[in-house]
Amino acid sequence: MSNIVKTFDETVRQRFSARAFLPEPLTPEQIQAVLQDAQYSPSNCNTQPWHVHVVSGETKNRLGNLMIEHDLAGQQTPDFSFSYDDFYGDYFERAHEQARLYYASLGIAREDSERRKEAYLRNYHFFNAPHAAFLFMPTFGDNIRVASDIGMYGQSFLLSLTARGFAGIPQTLLGFHADLIRKELGVDDQYRLLFGISFGYPDMSAPSAQTRMPRLSVEQSVVMHD
Repeated sequence: MSNIVKTFDETVRQRFSARAFLPEPLTPEQIQAVLQDAQYSPSNCNTQPWHVHVVSGETKNRLGNLMIEHDLAGQQTPDFSFSYDDFYGDYFERAHEQARLYYASLGIAREDSERRKEAYLRNYHFFNAPHAAFLFMPTFGDNIRVASDIGMYGQSFLLSLTARGFAGIPQTLLGFHADLIRKELGVDDQYRLLFGISFGYPDMSAPSAQTRMPRLSVEQSVVMHD
């Protein structure tokens, strides 16, 4: 099993959303260690509402192929809405810049719709990652608090991966086929699918692995009061 060797500063700054992975799987012990770390995430009233399904091997490949089939047929069934049109101002500009940097790293021109579609569908191949975790949640009230709990779990999961020499990428798109995933994994309808995380060993030779998304300064995000 890999030992945690990175400091917190190194871990949080070296974490990135890997969009290319090596085929080598993690061992069951390595996956269990990451899950154990994530289990210590905070939650409202200690409800610990995360309900996580980890897929590998044939199950993962089958789900990926089914999601592609459903996506191409226009059969998305997200539990929660998402649209770039909802972003505005600086938030839209940052989302646009993220897409620009990613496609530029792949050498895909804006007008190259064929290659952009191929890049989009790579989401459903989990970027070649050997494992994926689907993060489900129960519904409480307006779901805002419980969704924030799932976000904190996801961050703990991602930081644990980084600290142990692995990598992951949270993918909103993996939540766009909630009905399909629930059916294939035998998940009760009471659980809503928020997002998924593909994970494994990052392929650092991939062009996208050399791209890092810019961050705002602390002063742009935080107001200090004496």
